[in-house]
Amino acid sequence: MDKKTFLPVIDLKWIVISIAVATLISFTVLPMLYLIFRSIVVDGVINIENYREVYNNIVNFSAFVNTFKISITVTAVSLLISFPLAWLVGRTDLPAKGFFRTLFVATYMIPPYVGAIAWIQLLNPRVGYMNVYLQKLFNLSAAPFDIYSFSGLVWCLTLFYSPFAFITISRALEKMDPTLEEASRVSGATPFETLYRVTLPLMFPSILAGGVLVFIGVASAFGIPAIVGMPAKIEVLTTRIVTYVYMGTGKGIREATALAVSLMLVANAILYFMTYILGKKDYVTIGGKSMRPNLVELGKWKWPITAIVGAYGLVSVFIPLASILVTSMLKSLSRPVSFDNLTFEKWLAVVDNSQYMETLSNSFITASIAATAATLIALFVAYLLVKTHAKGRRIPDSLATLGGATPSIVIALALIITFSGEFGLNLYSTLGILIVAYMVKYLTMAVRTIAASLSQVHSSLEEAALNSGANWLRSLKDILLPLIAPSIVAGWFLVFMPSFYELTMSIILYGSKTKTIGVLLYELQTYADPQDASVLAVVVLTIVLLGNIILRKISKGNVGI
Repeated sequence: MDKKTFLPVIDLKWIVISIAVATLISFTVLPMLYLIFRSIVVDGVINIENYREVYNNIVNFSAFVNTFKISITVTAVSLLISFPLAWLVGRTDLPAKGFFRTLFVATYMIPPYVGAIAWIQLLNPRVGYMNVYLQKLFNLSAAPFDIYSFSGLVWCLTLFYSPFAFITISRALEKMDPTLEEASRVSGATPFETLYRVTLPLMFPSILAGGVLVFIGVASAFGIPAIVGMPAKIEVLTTRIVTYVYMGTGKGIREATALAVSLMLVANAILYFMTYILGKKDYVTIGGKSMRPNLVELGKWKWPITAIVGAYGLVSVFIPLASILVTSMLKSLSRPVSFDNLTFEKWLAVVDNSQYMETLSNSFITASIAATAATLIALFVAYLLVKTHAKGRRIPDSLATLGGATPSIVIALALIITFSGEFGLNLYSTLGILIVAYMVKYLTMAVRTIAASLSQVHSSLEEAALNSGANWLRSLKDILLPLIAPSIVAGWFLVFMPSFYELTMSIILYGSKTKTIGVLLYELQTYADPQDASVLAVVVLTIVLLGNIILRKISKGNVGI
């Protein structure tokens, strides 16, 4: 008998999937575990004295308290804003609901640090456009608002993280069985009694989930706390971690590691708590039939509410964007805004600046490669989850979710510690470490999008190809990929766009030749030229807007950022 018959048959499918999973483990699980190890093991001995030293520092302890206080405040305010808005859009006869729905998630598309730049221009206590205008209008001796304050920081964070709650709650409202509300109305309850007794309790899981997303997002944020909070002398964990990393000493890295692990534990504890709470009680919100709910008529309140909602959209979206655009075209920042003080000269100067264009190029390159790598890994992780019955097939999907749920600053620090040469791979200050960071953080977006599409493709199509003699790779190329191509492209864009303007990880991962557009904008606004920052902010917003239009076109409006 030929000896070759005893050789095991290697299935290409499992080789490719194994490579994807191994890559995921190498760049997600191992760095996280090593970060925890480094925080509690000193010179080969378990030692938590590091944590005691860190939190004995009053600045660090205050940063920890501030992180909680700010995150809880922003979460509460975001839910108080988002639920009524989601209910108005989803359950009432509010006019122009499609427009308002898009408007309420518009700040989700705007990089938070760009929003912070806009509100500094508006509410700077000395030269802010809005403050100057109100002082003249009402003859005030002092500015009515100060962006550099606790309330200013909460305001900015609420505007740019409340869409997390709005999106979660509005999607749940769309899927909720309307017969439950209708039964309440038939029983004689008023619309607002139905809202309080039926809708609100049934929406509790989605409200809680939206609140958790806001809390973790705010606790993990760096851009707004750095641009608005630090000048106000309000430190949070992320700004302290970046400060320690910039110290560059062994002690600085150890203290940054302790703070990062603290932030990671808090984030995971919140997620576990949410899972535990939701597991204690069953919530049924989706009925067996597809039904459109009877809309609540606002009656005499219809136009006053529409005016209030429109005013919120004007203040939260249009005025900040207008501020950035106007600032980018001013001839002189010291002169009042007028037509004779507007020009595009600054735009030409920015475009001719080779340093700026190189930074923009770095962002395109890193975001494109990260999106491509993440999409490839997501394809095989999603295939393993949806199209196989292998034991443990959900583990890679959970690992991808772990990366998305982990604070960005923690991911960045874990990658620095793990891939700075100690294990033979030195990615520090290279484009490679930026690519890995973006891939780990945003991989779950691609996995979710592709998995949803794969679940709609019947297994009989792939089986027919295999029975016809095609191998797995051929069936993947000729059957599955063409059918889920729009979702693959959508998944690519969902990784590319946040990677393109990312700041929190980039600020501690970039090198002298690998600066990204997010870092450049932060440096220009904080240390150098706020007007150049405004020009580049408009460029970033334009690119993100175009990317979102393409994404919605490809997905037929089902996917957007």
